[in-house]
Formats: sequence, C-alpha cells, structure tokens
Amino acid sequence: MKKAYVFPGQGSQFVGMGKDLYEKSTKSRALFEEANRILGFRITDVMFSGTEDELKQTKVTQPAIFLHSVILAKVAENFAPDMVAGHSLGEFSALVAADIISFEDGLKLVAQRAEAMQKACEATPGSMAAILGLDDSKVEEICKEVSHTTQQVVIAANYNCPGQLVVSGTTQAVNAVCEHAKQAGAKRALLLPVSGAFHSPLMETAREQLSRAIEQTSFQRGICPIYQNVDAKPHAEPTLIKQNLIKQLTSPVLWTQSVLAMVKDGAALFFECGPGKVLQGLIKKITPEVEVFSL
Repeated sequence: MKKAYVFPGQGSQFVGMGKDLYEKSTKSRALFEEANRILGFRITDVMFSGTEDELKQTKVTQPAIFLHSVILAKVAENFAPDMVAGHSLGEFSALVAADIISFEDGLKLVAQRAEAMQKACEATPGSMAAILGLDDSKVEEICKEVSHTTQQVVIAANYNCPGQLVVSGTTQAVNAVCEHAKQAGAKRALLLPVSGAFHSPLMETAREQLSRAIEQTSFQRGICPIYQNVDAKPHAEPTLIKQNLIKQLTSPVLWTQSVLAMVKDGAALFFECGPGKVLQGLIKKITPEVEVFSL
C-alpha cells in the first residue's frame, strides 16, 4: 500500500500557523529561525501573531505556507513517501520534503517566486475565477471562444477536481468566461481574490525571472518521484524536474490528473502536509476510494 504526501498552495494560510510546531520541538525552532535569517525579516512574527492582511502579502504568504509544510514533513515520524506532489506553490515544498532541493534553496526560490509574481501582477494585472459544476471540456471550450472573440488571454489554469476548474487571464476575458459559464449551466462562477493571472501566459515575466534562479539552484535525485503540475507524471531526473518547474508559472496546474496518476501507480494513502485541509477535500472528490489524512 503506497503512501503519497501532498503539499498545499496559496490560500491555505491562517494567523497562528506554525506556532504549535515552533513550540513543540527544538528542530522546528531551529528551522524557523534559519528561515528568519535567510529571508532577512522575522516571518515567524507575522505567521504566529500578525494580522490577516499582513499574512496576505505575497512576500509573506508563499514562504509562510512553504515553511509550515516543509517543517511538518521534516519533524514527522516515519516520513517515508513513495511519491510526492504539490499544488502550485506546494510543488516547492514537495521538492524539499523529497530531498530534491535543500531547505535553504527551496525557501530562497519561494521568496523569489513571490517577488516575481508580485511584479508581474503590478505590470500586467489579471484575474482568476473558479467555475463550479461544468465539465472541464466545456470550460476549455468557453475559454477558447472568449479568447478568440476578445483577442485576450484566458485559459483553464487549475484542474482542481471534477466540477471545479479555475480559469486565469485578463480581467475582461475572465469576466466574460464567468458569464458564458453561467449561461452554460455552471452552478457558480466565483472571482478569486487575486490581482494576477497565475498559471497563464500573463506570468511570462515572472517565469523568466524565476527561471534564472532555478537554473542556478542545485537539484539532485530525491527519496522518491515527484508528480509535477505541468504534466501530471512522476519525475526523478533533476534536469527534467527543473525544466518542468520553470514551465509551472505559465502552465495549468494538472491536479486532478496528478492525483489520478498517483492512484494508478499504487497510491492508496494520501497525507496532506501543510496548513488547512483543501487538498484532502479535492482528493476525496477526485478519487473517493483512497484514504486521506492530515500529517
């Protein structure tokens, strides 16, 4: 019975996150303090006792979720995954947990990713929306139609679970997709509280900036394969993992496909490693027959 460990992305943060970990063990404290040193500010102060608005700052949110997830894995007893995967930002947590990149390198990449995405959002504002209750193929069809008629970017960006697909693109095009989706019978079309078109071609400047940092980072063979967002396939070869990670910011997150691929390859126990239970809910909708737990 194979075990898969999965790591959440942005949106799972909450005030007080990681405080119990910090207080529980000397190893956790050492890693959190190392993170404060690497980042150049006390992110632990914001995580443990900051305001929701402070925690929502991109430069804080992404490293905070990464730290909570990775440190949970580092201090877990019997952490022995047969495979790992992460949703968007969570892919970086998965890489560190599987010993493909170091803790320090992972945190630096996440900090640079957050900065690059923030700059891209300011330079090219965009939007995202969750379309609920339509087949993926229908949402893809609507995106193509709107993109063609408006001559603006909008794509299916996050394949979260059957009946839940997030679209990403210019604000005008995303709004148009929402209207078309409702007319096509979607249960809901919800604009997300983000200022950028993540996982779309509008993140190209962020991809370019982050790719340079990824190229300069040392990747090695880890303790297990990682199922990556861009192709939902298991990878162990460092060079290919790098290439896929560089593509990630401008490519859709194939989460549904990744979970199904892990199950096909024998995963029967899934452990969500990080704040919240978002991935547990998605996995239960994708494949109800597996067991899902929090770490």
